[in-house]
Formats: sequence, structure tokens, C-alpha cells
Amino acid sequence: MGPSVVVRNLSAKYIGSDTWTVRAVDLQVNKGEMVVIMGPSGCGKTTLFRILAGLVPSLIPGTVEGEVTVEGVDVVRAGYKQLVGVVGLVYQNPEMQVITRSVIEELAMGPENLGLSREEIQKRIDWVTHVLNLYDLLDKDPQSLSGGEKQLIAIASVLTIKPKVLLLDEPTSMLDHRGTRLVLEAINQLKKEGLTILVAEHRVEWAVEAADRVAVMGRGTILLEGKPEEVFSRVEDIQRYGVRPPGIAEVAYELRKKGIDVPIPVKLEDSWKLGVGSK
Repeated sequence: MGPSVVVRNLSAKYIGSDTWTVRAVDLQVNKGEMVVIMGPSGCGKTTLFRILAGLVPSLIPGTVEGEVTVEGVDVVRAGYKQLVGVVGLVYQNPEMQVITRSVIEELAMGPENLGLSREEIQKRIDWVTHVLNLYDLLDKDPQSLSGGEKQLIAIASVLTIKPKVLLLDEPTSMLDHRGTRLVLEAINQLKKEGLTILVAEHRVEWAVEAADRVAVMGRGTILLEGKPEEVFSRVEDIQRYGVRPPGIAEVAYELRKKGIDVPIPVKLEDSWKLGVGSK
């Protein structure tokens, strides 16, 4: 499939700052692909997502140089208004997005703001309820939900706008294991629906379970990019850039230090390669 997101030689800084938060970034994401952007705090992940969503410089003042195209839209020139229904951004804290007193209202708010008919709004609510299995949550007050459930509702409320590109900015940073599993299951389902998904994340165990590619950022630019198994096989680079690999890969790193030549798995299902699981 063709490209959904194209970033070429992108650099950006916020107004009043002499420091370029993003520097010379090149990235292409194909339709239906999931790419995980990793890197330490301050490496530029959130700024990159704000640009892809059309927020910088349209709403957040700053300087943006380079080319950014999302689903054929020139993001820098067009701004966020041309991206309504094209890009959906989910923040790491669902409290910033879940604001109504019922899940149904939360799911309806986006399409209502688009001026859609009641029939179309209900159709979209029914679709996202099925895709994310929200049947047991529809009648609840969002404030009574767990962190993982709130994050699902935040994702669902963006999906009712029917974006073609979904941006998730550290979606599991506030979640426990169960909440993280709920988000992973949702992402796997959305991939089947054909969405293009970009995830900014530093907790990599869950992310590599669904990722097609991983890009490592540092000092505002992309330092490494490739399939998860390719990126995490570059042990010296991963350690030099301060990125924590999946736990199962760390085990392989330690075994290699001891002179035991083992492959480097990135998913738990591949732990059998280290002789610690079953094939």
C-alpha cells in the first residue's frame, strides 16, 4: 500500500526558543502500518506528533521547516482544520480528553461537532463499540472507570471521527498491566480495520507485540529505524542511545555478555529461543 505519512527533512522549534526540538527528521509510514517512536523524555516525540496533527504551528506557535504530508494534506500549510477527520490524536492522560458524564456522550461528541446526522452518529458509535468491545461500558460514567478503560474511551472518542491516521502519545504511561493489555488488544483490532497508527512510547514490551517498525529518536532526530528485531539486535546502539529494550531482549544481552551466543527475541512468544520458554 502507498504512503500515509511522509516526513522529509523536518525541523521545528517553539516560539521564544533557540533550540530545535525536532531536527532533520525523515519518516515514511505506509497505510495500515504501525510504527512505534521510542526515545527518552525530551527527544522530540510529542513535538513530532503535534506537527503531524497540525497543532504546530497553527495552534502552538513555532517554526516548522521541511515537508510533512498526511493522507495527501500538506500539514504545515493547511493546519489542523484540514486534518479534521483525517488525523486523531490521543494524549497520554485520558483525563485531558474524557470530559463528559457518560460514555455515550463522549463517543457522540466528535461526530456531533462534525455536524453529522443522528443516524450516522449512531452508526459510528455502534462500530467503535464493536471494534473495541465497549458494550459493558456504554452506560457508565467515565469518571468511574479504571485508567485502562478511560484510555479505551479516549481512543474510541477519537475513532468516532473516523480518522485515517491515529496518533497515540504514550498511551500506557499511566496504566497498569491490565490497562496496557486492553490498549494492546484495541490496537491489534484497529490494525485489522486498516488504520495507520503511530505510537510514541517508552514502555516497549507491549508496543513491539504489534509494531511493524520501530524508530528510535534522540536529540530531536531519528537515530535508528527498522523492524523491532532489527533495531534491538543493534545492542551497542540501543545502549548508547539510552533506550530500554524489551525485557526478553535484555536477557539475551546479558547472556551474550557471558559469551553465550543466542538470538535476540523481542516478543515473549519467542522466549523459547533462549531456552526459557516453550516453542
